[in-house]
Amino acid sequence: MCGICGFIEKKSTDTLLSKEEILERMMTALIHRGPDQGKSWISESAALGFRRLSIIDLEGSIQPMANETGDLVLVFNGEIYNYRELRRELTEAGHTFSTQGDSEVLLHGYEEWGEHLPEHLRGMFAFALWDEKNGKLYGARDPFGIKPFYYALTDNGFLFASEIKGILPHPSYKRKLNLEALEQYLSFQYSALEKTFFQGIWQLKPGHFLKYDRVHSSLEVEQYFIPELLPEPARGKKTGSAEEWISRLDHAIADSVKAHMTSDVEVGAFLSGGVDSGLIAAEFTGNRTFTVGFGKQQTRYNEMPLARELAEELNLAHKGKQISEKEFWEAVPEVLYHMDEPSGDPSAVALYFLSREAARQVKVVVSGEGADELFGGYCIYCEPNALRLYQKLPLPLRRGIAGLASRLPDMRGRSFLIRGSMPVEQRFIGNANLFTAKERQELLKCRTKALSPQELLAEDYADASRLDEASRMQYIDLLHWLPGDILQKADRMSMAHSLELRVPYLDREVFQIARRLPPDYKQKKQVSKYLFRQVAARHLPQVNSNRRKLGFPVPLGHFLTSDTGTEALRRAFHSPAAEKFFNRDALDALLQGRGCGRGNTNRKLWAVYAFLVWYEIYFPNGENAS
Repeated sequence: MCGICGFIEKKSTDTLLSKEEILERMMTALIHRGPDQGKSWISESAALGFRRLSIIDLEGSIQPMANETGDLVLVFNGEIYNYRELRRELTEAGHTFSTQGDSEVLLHGYEEWGEHLPEHLRGMFAFALWDEKNGKLYGARDPFGIKPFYYALTDNGFLFASEIKGILPHPSYKRKLNLEALEQYLSFQYSALEKTFFQGIWQLKPGHFLKYDRVHSSLEVEQYFIPELLPEPARGKKTGSAEEWISRLDHAIADSVKAHMTSDVEVGAFLSGGVDSGLIAAEFTGNRTFTVGFGKQQTRYNEMPLARELAEELNLAHKGKQISEKEFWEAVPEVLYHMDEPSGDPSAVALYFLSREAARQVKVVVSGEGADELFGGYCIYCEPNALRLYQKLPLPLRRGIAGLASRLPDMRGRSFLIRGSMPVEQRFIGNANLFTAKERQELLKCRTKALSPQELLAEDYADASRLDEASRMQYIDLLHWLPGDILQKADRMSMAHSLELRVPYLDREVFQIARRLPPDYKQKKQVSKYLFRQVAARHLPQVNSNRRKLGFPVPLGHFLTSDTGTEALRRAFHSPAAEKFFNRDALDALLQGRGCGRGNTNRKLWAVYAFLVWYEIYFPNGENAS
C-alpha cells in the first residue's frame, strides 16, 4: 500500500519553489501511506512522486517505475491479486519483465490493452501512467473504490494524489470551501459528491478512468465498471438449489481470501465477533486478530469478549483494545485530519484505534467490509418485507395516515406509518439519512443550489428501476455509501498507521455470484444476509453466524452528554466557524435533543461537530488559509 502524487505542467512557471521541492512537499503530506521509501521522477513537463509501504517484492518493484524505453512511467497504490496470471499472459504476448511484483504488470498491461487495462485486473488500485512521449496521463480507480484518487485542474496543468492533503501543498492550488459539499454532507454524513469539500479538487469515482492531454489541456473521464445487480427471480426457476448457491459462494469467498493473503509480510485480521469478519478470520491463513470496544463489560459497544471467544474457537491469537472516553475525544482531530473531508460516522474513531493496535504487530490486515452491500446485510433492506402488507392499502389512505402520524410525538410505529406512505426513492438515500433538504436549509446560513438527496440519486434509482425494492436500496449503497463512508474510513484510518487493509468480499469473482442472488436469498422476512449466513454456518459457531450487525459502534449518547462531551460541543458550537455557517436557533435545538432517548439528535449533532473540528484543521484562518 502506498501514496502517489504528481503534477503535469503545460509550461514552466516562475515560482519560489522548484519542481523537486513542490513534489517533495506533496510526498511528505502522504508519508503515512508509505513510510518505507520515497522516490520521484521528474521531467520538463511532469513530476511523479511515490511513498512506499513494502508488501510484495520487498527489495524490487521500486516506483516510480518506467518501461524499457523510459517513455511510460507508473505510480501505483494497491494490490493486483491476479498479477501472476497476467504476467504469464503478457510474457506470452512478448513482454519482458525485470521485477517480481505486481506493479510492472500495469506498465506492460497498459502497453498491451491501453485504456481497457482495468478490466483485466483483480484487486484494489489507484494508479497513474504518464506517457512522456505523447504528453498524456492515464489514471484509474478500482471498481468499488477501495483505493482513493483525487485530482485538480489548474491554469497550468493537472494535479493528482492519493489523498487531498497531497494536492494542497502545490502552489497553484488555493484552498476554498465547497459549500455544496457541506449541504449534501449534512444529509448523507459523508462527502457525497464527485466534487470534494475543496473547490476545484475532485475524486475519481469508483470504476472510472481519466485521460489528461497536456498538449490540448483536455480531460476526459469515463466509466468502465457498473456494479449492476442481476438477481434471479425470487419465485420460479433458479440456477441451482439453495445448497448449490451456498457452495458456489463458499468457494468464491475462500478463493478470494486465499488471493488476498498474497504478501511477503505477515497478514492479520480485524475481528468483531460478527459474521462478516468472523468468516474472513475462519478462512484466512494468518494467526493474529484484533478488536476494539468501549466499556469494560460485554455490551453492544464492546464486542471484545465475543471476538476473543471466536478467536479461541478458531485457534487464533487475539488482541483487544478498550477505548476510553478520554482517548476517544482526544483522537477526533487526528481522525478528521486523516479523513481529508468531514465524516459524520463516529465509528471512524474506533477504526482508528483498531488500525493502530494492528499496526503494532502486522503490516497487512484483512477485513469484512463490503459483505452487507454485496449480500444484503443491512437491516433496512428488510423494510420492504415489513411494509408489504401495509402498502397494499390505497396510496391516498396511507398518505392520510402518515399525515396524522407526523403530528404525533415520536413513538414506536410512527416511522413505519410515515415511511410506508413513501416510495423507496423518497425514503431511502443510504444507510445514513440525517438532515432532510428542508432541515439542512434551516440549519445553514449560506444557501447553495444543492439538489435534494432524492434529486441527486434520481438517475441511479432510474437505472435500477427494474429491481425489487431491497435490491434498489442495495444498488444505491454500492454506488454511494460503500465508497463514500465504509471504504473511505477503512482506507484513511488504516493508512494513518501505515497499515494495508484488504477487503476479500469486494472481489470481482465474489461479486459475479453476489449480483445474481435472488431477493429471498438476501432477505428472508426480517433476516438479512440470509444465504451468506448459511455459508458462514459452515465455518463458524451458530451464535456468530446468526449475530446481528454491530460494526464497532460508539456510545455516542453517553459521550455527547458527559462533561467532556458537553464542553467539546460548547467550544465547537460557539466557534467562529459555527457562527459563520450555522443558525444559532437550529444548533441549540440539536443540543437539546442529545442523549439516549428515542428520537435523539446524536447523529446530527456529531455530523455538525465533525465538520466544525475538520474546518478548524484545514481552514485555521478561514477561507484565507493557504
